[in-house]
Amino acid sequence: MTCPYCRSGNAEGALVCASCGRDIAVPATLIAERDDLLRKRDELRDELKRARDEVEAFMKRRHAR
Repeated sequence: MTCPYCRSGNAEGALVCASCGRDIAVPATLIAERDDLLRKRDELRDELKRARDEVEAFMKRRHAR
């Protein structure tokens, strides 16, 4: 695992950087929050695609008249 502060290499699962001594552990709550945000982002992307498809279909019907 690379330290985000000093860019030194550390053992996987390290809680503290061996070089600079800063806390590099990621709390499980932050990982869960990240996963939830990624899921919501994907849902919004799907919703946006559906809305764009609906608008495109509407515009095609409108121009076909």
